[in-house]
Amino acid sequence: MEARCRDFIDMVRAWASRYPVTHASAHSIADEVLSGSPLFGRDMQVTIRDGFDKIYAVYWLNVFGPALVQAVGRERMLSTPAHRVEELPNGCVLLVTWPTVTDFASEESRQAQARALAHLRPDLDVDTVLLALRERSAALAPVAPHFHPDVAPLLSRVTDAYGVSERQRRIAEFNAFRPPEPEEWLPANASLPVDVEDTARALSRYAALAEHLVVFLHTEVPSVFEATPESLTDVDFHLWRFNYPEIFERQNIDENLVPAVGAYLGDVLVRRLGGQWILRKKLEEAQVRVGNRVWLPFVRAQRYLGSRRALLDFSLTQFYQEAERYQF
Repeated sequence: MEARCRDFIDMVRAWASRYPVTHASAHSIADEVLSGSPLFGRDMQVTIRDGFDKIYAVYWLNVFGPALVQAVGRERMLSTPAHRVEELPNGCVLLVTWPTVTDFASEESRQAQARALAHLRPDLDVDTVLLALRERSAALAPVAPHFHPDVAPLLSRVTDAYGVSERQRRIAEFNAFRPPEPEEWLPANASLPVDVEDTARALSRYAALAEHLVVFLHTEVPSVFEATPESLTDVDFHLWRFNYPEIFERQNIDENLVPAVGAYLGDVLVRRLGGQWILRKKLEEAQVRVGNRVWLPFVRAQRYLGSRRALLDFSLTQFYQEAERYQF
């Protein structure tokens, strides 16, 4: 690895020697984000205008352009304690803090990084810089996922959607997450009776509502055609990723998406668990009998679509897993 890093450094040196450079770096993207890059506490317009106009951070490999070298002082920059410091023919300075990039978060590498930054920024204290670097290393330390089994397929997708700089923190957060036990059910002997006169028409209505969700999502979520437990997880993740409950108007959610999700969820219980619709005029009272319980998919959908967090707390994935346990 050290030889490969040397080759990379030499390549950057050759490039930076031939082309004008203001500032360039090579480092962990996740750690760069944690360092505050590229804004470093500034607003976007200031960042666009000024760029990397002073030493905000030091990374594993750095190329400082002539203006930055002049601002710091050439002698001071060339005396930086680091693995490699070299003045290039065009006035740039190449600075590498540690021999290898792969162990950028190790204690020794962090100490070298802290010494270099504090040297270039005398207003900073080495110990304070090192403490911040250690915190960043801790934030990036791998965390093994141990998600609640009922929602593990969903949470695996959710954590992967976060940027690498915060993914480990999210894994730790979701390892501790325990979704509320589903309450949208009744004992079979307490179920409401069918109160529709034309059952065929009512079933057709429910099917049409479920089809609305298929039509709405089939491009982004092709598995929605299959009406399987996996497709429920795909729907969960898609709605969470694009934050449907908080982007679309509440009236549209309640009048269109809630009925479609409820009918689709009930349809999956019927198809995959041998459930039976107990038809009601009011959708929120409609039930699907599975084993010795009746489930209320429209009530679940209403709660589920209450907020982005509710999509995880009251996921379709978990609801199906709970119903499956009472299949027989």
